[in-house]
Amino acid sequence: MTIRLHDTRAQALRDFVPLDPSNVTMYVCGPTVQSGPHIGHVRAALSFDLLRRWLEHRFGRVTFVRNVTDIDDKVLLNATDKEPWWALAYRTEQEFTAAYSAVGILPPTYEPRATASVPQMHELIETLVERGHAYVADDDSGDVYFNVRSWPEYGTLTRQSVGAMEPATDADPRGKRNPQDFALWKGAKADEPADAVWNSPWGPGRPGWHIECSAMAKRYLGAAFDIHGGGLDLRFPHHENELAQSTAAGDGFAQYWVHNGLVNVEGQKMSKSLGNYLLAADVLADREPLVVRYALAAAHYRSSLDLSPASFDEAEAALDRIRSFQERAMRAVGDGLAGQDLPEAFATALDDDLGVPQALAVLHETVRAGNAALDRGDADAVAEALRAVVSMTELLGINPMSAQWSAGGGGRRHPRSTHWCRR
Repeated sequence: MTIRLHDTRAQALRDFVPLDPSNVTMYVCGPTVQSGPHIGHVRAALSFDLLRRWLEHRFGRVTFVRNVTDIDDKVLLNATDKEPWWALAYRTEQEFTAAYSAVGILPPTYEPRATASVPQMHELIETLVERGHAYVADDDSGDVYFNVRSWPEYGTLTRQSVGAMEPATDADPRGKRNPQDFALWKGAKADEPADAVWNSPWGPGRPGWHIECSAMAKRYLGAAFDIHGGGLDLRFPHHENELAQSTAAGDGFAQYWVHNGLVNVEGQKMSKSLGNYLLAADVLADREPLVVRYALAAAHYRSSLDLSPASFDEAEAALDRIRSFQERAMRAVGDGLAGQDLPEAFATALDDDLGVPQALAVLHETVRAGNAALDRGDADAVAEALRAVVSMTELLGINPMSAQWSAGGGGRRHPRSTHWCRR
């Protein structure tokens, strides 16, 4: 057994060798809860749900951490007098949880909120200041910055030189020594809520975005862990900054960096400015949750996923073929069949950088073989195919006969509007 994963930092496939083979450790950047989830958020979470399931199958245990960023510039910006930032964050977090649950994404082992790890952020910032990699702004703002030029490895994740980078825009540039320096701690401002402030060695304020994930990853997984995951759009500046501040503080941090591709809608990048922004709640109201899971999983996790109404139609047709075979086979040989090992070709596909499209091809070939066995009355071959189909679909979380889907609204929905949300 050799699992290979594409490591963004190495820009190559690498054999996956966990630090502790009895407990694979993963940290995935979760949502910043300033507004409800769009379908790209669900696709990202599903990508790592599938990776987690496969690693659990291969190694037996995965400690999976997915954070919630509940204090951030965007959260404060979207708050109102009627809904303060902490209420907005909690309501939105529940919307993300509902969307993830609807498509069968397993809950994380730990799901820490950033606001619960502020002392750990202070410790990390203090270490960086002591080591000469961070400094307190001399403008009395109370801001603390990471000095990117103090760390020669800055830029290695995304293969960029500091001089070619755009200035960081996460804080007022007046207190910076270098335009690319990024905020670790943001001093309190008069126009921000008084309850969005924590005391610190540098004065009252709140954490910068990047320091939050570094502190939470270390708190829940230790100074070094196996996999750091997230969307392709997080590579820079977020993950680049995480890597720099953690390693500059002396931590081993992530051994592998894994990123999922983004979502296009009918050939265009999904964005608010283009008006093709698909909210997860709207898609799930329009389509069977199992169909949504299948459609989002069908493309390779690193590829761009181009969604259209046809994507969901094709997913529904594929699931109908699986369901139809299972129903026919169960009538012929019963449903009290013991499971079996996964087909070798299926396992080989998933070992090779989580090749779900290739694994699905094995699944559908098994369905075709099972239907042929039904037609010729070969009960042993039917039973073998049924056991394999159940094993594969359960592993991927797409078994149409699972009680999970029948209990969770997994039945067909007609008629469908198949609308694309315009925001």
